[in-house]
Amino acid sequence: MPAEGFYRPASLRLEHGRTDPDARYTDWLDAGALTREVLAPVGAGGSGRYLPVLWDLARDRAARAHPEPAPAGGVLLVPGTLLQGIGLPFDVVVHLRVSPAARRRRTPDDQAWALPAFDRYDDEVDPMALADAVVLADHADRPALVLAGRLL
Repeated sequence: MPAEGFYRPASLRLEHGRTDPDARYTDWLDAGALTREVLAPVGAGGSGRYLPVLWDLARDRAARAHPEPAPAGGVLLVPGTLLQGIGLPFDVVVHLRVSPAARRRRTPDDQAWALPAFDRYDDEVDPMALADAVVLADHADRPALVLAGRLL
C-alpha cells in the first residue's frame, strides 16, 4: 500500500510549480487521509477495513477504490518518502538511508529539483534517529542493517 496513493490532487500538490522542492517536502502527501483511511482503520480499535488508494495520480482524480479487509494478524507496509516526523501513527519504522552523495548520483537529471526536499528532511526530521531500524542503502548490492545504533 504505497503512500503515493494518498498524494494530493495536482492542483494542490503542484500549486507552486512542478519543481518546487519545498512543496515536494510539505504539500504532496495527504497525511490526514492516510491516517483516516488506512492507519486508523487497521490500528487498535479500528474497523479492520482500509482504503488501498485514494488518488489516481496518472488520471489526477479520485481512485474510487473500495475499502478492503486487512488480513487477520497481517502486517501493513506503507512504503514512501518523507513520511517520518509528520505524526503518522506507525507501530514500527524502517528507514532506508541513502546518503546525500548517493542520492545525487542516483537521481535522474529531470528529478534533481527534488533533492533539496530530501536534504531538508534529513536536517529537520533526522529520520535515522526516529526509526526503529535503518537500512544503509548507499550500495544496493551491499545493504547494512542498523538496530538501536548497532551495525549488524
